[in-house]
Amino acid sequence: MSKFKESFIELNGRERAKAILDSGTGIELLDPFEGMKSPHLEPQGIVPQNDDGVIVIKGEIDGKRVVVISIEGSFQGGGIGEVSGAKIAGALELALKDNREGKKIVPVVVFDTGGVRLQEANYGLLSIAEIQGAIVALNEYVPTIGIIPGKVGGFGGMSITAALFSHVMMTPSGRYGLNGPEVIEQEAGVRELDSSDKKMIWEMIGGTQRVKTGLVDALVEDDIDEILSIIKKAMKEHPVKNRTEEINFYLTLINKAFSQDTFTPKDYEKLYHHLKEQEVEELPKERVKGSNQKEDQSRGRKWFEALTSVQSPSGWASTVLSHSDENENYIAVVPDSCSRFKRARHGEVGLYEGWKIAQTVQEFIKRDEKNEKKRAIIAVIDVPSQAYGYKEEVLGINVALAASVNMLAKARLYGHPVIGFIPGNAISGAFLALGLQANALLSLDDDKINVQAMSKKSAARITKRTIRELEEATKKVPAMAYDIHSYKTLGALSQLITNINGEDPSEEDIHIVKDALITSIHDVQNRNDRSLSIRLETKEALLGGRKASIEVRERMKKQWN
Repeated sequence: MSKFKESFIELNGRERAKAILDSGTGIELLDPFEGMKSPHLEPQGIVPQNDDGVIVIKGEIDGKRVVVISIEGSFQGGGIGEVSGAKIAGALELALKDNREGKKIVPVVVFDTGGVRLQEANYGLLSIAEIQGAIVALNEYVPTIGIIPGKVGGFGGMSITAALFSHVMMTPSGRYGLNGPEVIEQEAGVRELDSSDKKMIWEMIGGTQRVKTGLVDALVEDDIDEILSIIKKAMKEHPVKNRTEEINFYLTLINKAFSQDTFTPKDYEKLYHHLKEQEVEELPKERVKGSNQKEDQSRGRKWFEALTSVQSPSGWASTVLSHSDENENYIAVVPDSCSRFKRARHGEVGLYEGWKIAQTVQEFIKRDEKNEKKRAIIAVIDVPSQAYGYKEEVLGINVALAASVNMLAKARLYGHPVIGFIPGNAISGAFLALGLQANALLSLDDDKINVQAMSKKSAARITKRTIRELEEATKKVPAMAYDIHSYKTLGALSQLITNINGEDPSEEDIHIVKDALITSIHDVQNRNDRSLSIRLETKEALLGGRKASIEVRERMKKQWN
């Protein structure tokens, strides 16, 4: 007689968390009776929820201490806003503190999320970066376990987060990718991806395919006992080399995949296993010249050249420029209209860029490995978005961006001051990949700079609003706005540098920005704090820009022990 299976997918978020805990061990932190709901939804005519769609329960699995974090996909599509993001980040930060003090506790996260909650856009991006930073740090101590059961799936910035976990499992019903099918269709056109073709989408990003191609560790049936069995096994396996550190393998795979005219999920599966059976040698690091085409002279490229005094700079890829001197390392992603990766020709962070950022930062880390004083890493940020494309999703662009997040977070944790300088746009997953792991963020005070989670067209489509309605909502919630002044009110910027010509900087402009960067580096070194907590301590954050983020952490800390 076969065992009766109990569905995990059909449970709500709170039931899922309780289902995998030892009976009688769960204590929920900031439960609905605490009333920690988003303050940003009601002004937009949206009914909030008292747990903001995230359930955090401390308990035990097989007698071992765990904190289970479950995202409720039925509330706002599992989107991450300020309160929900602070609950996840706050719990992981407390778990990290425990582990550093020798009190082992394993985080288990149930993903059912579309990524950033667009009604709180920049709050979502900041929270996701803080979650990612905590996961990278936790991986040094304990297994980090992610479950993608089904319904919504794991998308957006949270798919980058999931790729950082040491163990990820999915059911066949789950979907897992950076860009949702509707967003790819909106940004790249129906010829690139037809979002109505459900069969094709599951073949691309469904659980079965993701496990077959190594982007996920285990395929599990929709059964509580089976999921629990895999969790218990994962809790015993540590340390594990994260797939985001298999840089040479994935660069080789991408090179081969993009040399093929047609490329299906089956082709990827075949290529993946063929390469896995071989010993992938370290790729030659030949520096290539950046583009000299007029249309490729972005702000990011101009400021990289201005700050490094390197004309016609080179890098490990034509779109990823890097330079090192005695005191600093610089990195930037720039356009190349001739790039063979057509979805990343305008400064987007694509598959190749994600892995190349990781490779470059890894080199920065290696050079200073034996030095007590680590050189600063300055990321020049002018990125319009991540790349939107069919091949990008098939090959796991979320893992490529997670690779860059992982290396930049590690550099910061190893003692490199990581500074993000924004002379251009800082949008979506590209901003997560290149800038949001920085100890400090500086920006030009410039009306042409946009900072946001998604393009206006896609944000309007996903939130079912017109662009005019979207723009009206930004007047009530600064986190939804695209301009740098609204972003400054959230407390994430260390400095807004005024009276600078962003398009054509003078020698004096360059000197002022260099001085600001040097001051920021010294501030990071003097602070001697390798976390991202400074964003919660700036004047703007304390005056209300991160009020809910701070309150969530304070209240959770009181309940933790």
